[in-house]
Amino acid sequence: MNKIKILMTYKNTEGLEKLLNHPQVQIDIKPKPDSEDFMNLIKGYDALLIRSEVRVIEQVINNADKLKVICRAGTGVDNVDIKSATKKGIIVMNVPGGNTISACEHTIGLILSMMRNIPQAHALLKSGIWDREKFIGSELQGKILGLLGLGRIGSEVARRMLSFGMRIIAYDPYVSEEYGRQIGVEIKSLDEVLCEADILSLHLPKTESTKNLLNKETFSKMKYGVRIVNCARGGIVNEQDLYEELKSGKIASAALDVFDKEPTTSSQLFELPNVVVTPHLGAATEEAQTKIANEVADMLIDYFFSGITRNAVNIPSCDLDTYKKMQPYVGLMEKLGSFQGQFVEGGVKEIDIEYIGDFHKLNSYILTASYIKKFLDCFVDIDLNLVNAPVIAKERGIKVVETKVSENKEFKETVSIKVITDKETTSILGTIFSEKNLRIVEIDNIYSDIEPVGYILSFSNTDKPGIVGKVGTLLGENGINIAKMFVARDKKGGRAMTFINVDSEIKKDVLDKISNMDGVTRVKFIKL
Repeated sequence: MNKIKILMTYKNTEGLEKLLNHPQVQIDIKPKPDSEDFMNLIKGYDALLIRSEVRVIEQVINNADKLKVICRAGTGVDNVDIKSATKKGIIVMNVPGGNTISACEHTIGLILSMMRNIPQAHALLKSGIWDREKFIGSELQGKILGLLGLGRIGSEVARRMLSFGMRIIAYDPYVSEEYGRQIGVEIKSLDEVLCEADILSLHLPKTESTKNLLNKETFSKMKYGVRIVNCARGGIVNEQDLYEELKSGKIASAALDVFDKEPTTSSQLFELPNVVVTPHLGAATEEAQTKIANEVADMLIDYFFSGITRNAVNIPSCDLDTYKKMQPYVGLMEKLGSFQGQFVEGGVKEIDIEYIGDFHKLNSYILTASYIKKFLDCFVDIDLNLVNAPVIAKERGIKVVETKVSENKEFKETVSIKVITDKETTSILGTIFSEKNLRIVEIDNIYSDIEPVGYILSFSNTDKPGIVGKVGTLLGENGINIAKMFVARDKKGGRAMTFINVDSEIKKDVLDKISNMDGVTRVKFIKL
């Protein structure tokens, strides 16, 4: 096996020992490449390991010829073109929890620094001036802390700030009021938090909906003398509007760890005495970096050597135990996808997948994507995987519908898949008898018992004597051994279907002879 090649764009390797010492992994460290170098460097690498020091733009992704994974050693992935990565089938991973405590503590440090003018007083005293009156601060007790975002970091900030005697309110559309009550936080609307907060702290990702969320309009809704803290992402606060409000006094002070463009050493905000700034230090602790590096090493080893995807941001992920439970079903979906991809005729318009039975515990995205990948593999010349297969299906105008039904009378779990083309509608029902015993138990509403393995000859015919015998004789004459056979029909003298597992490939001239037999209407040779 060739070594897995990983390009790493930052220097610190502490915590990556599992990767560095792995005999089948090669890590090349190229710190902070510029855009042009990056586009050339990326060629030949299986994985890319980054922090916030580079931007993985579309041109870089398009130049990657082997790249399978982009791993962000941290939380934010706004420096990665996720859309382009997804289209090319590249998984984008991050480490969402590793810097939680560090970011939380830095937020609190900025709040205290801002409220008590600690950096300004420190700088003045070190310059030789003792001035107590200039730096009269404000207490936290009795103030209202408004949190925009109540995820991991926001929740930890809330728990700690309660000990200062503050009242905590928060806006987060994905958090229930019950969860808020459990940690001592009142859940409110965005406008209510903006209007009521004495201190506003941001804990949101940067998305299209949160970009410039705090601007001249939203600032106008806030109290006079409000204070702003941002340890989340640059660009959520409009820096020009913030500058104007800080100068006017509407906003009393601000503490910023992140900026719209990073790195930056020049900003009009730096000129203001009521602004505290740090250079994106939220996750910059030894403990956080080690936790994140350990997690990164485990994630990449799991992906390349166990086939397990964790912490992906462009596909749903699952843990090791769930993945092990899913493996037989992934195998079933791959077999069904490959079978139907070779069986159907016409341009595909819609795929309806119905999961019947106890599937609610499994990641149906991975199951559906496994089916679509193998289905599309039959007629597209694109390298497909679980990331880009659904995207490619959508681009080709194929509608994929997924439903779940809990009741299953005949089998424990089955999957029913209907494919609609411009020529026909065909359906299949698959199930698992044991981990390695997969079965197709119904085709086009006709009972069957087909093992989806190896080579399968399928033909439809009018139900009349002699046809199956003629086919068997022809196969024998051409040295093709029959392993198993199943014959099904909808009614006596009606439509019949035969599925024959054979030990070797069947040449085109033999298939043509079967097609030309009287009564045979359709012949397919399926390779699984």
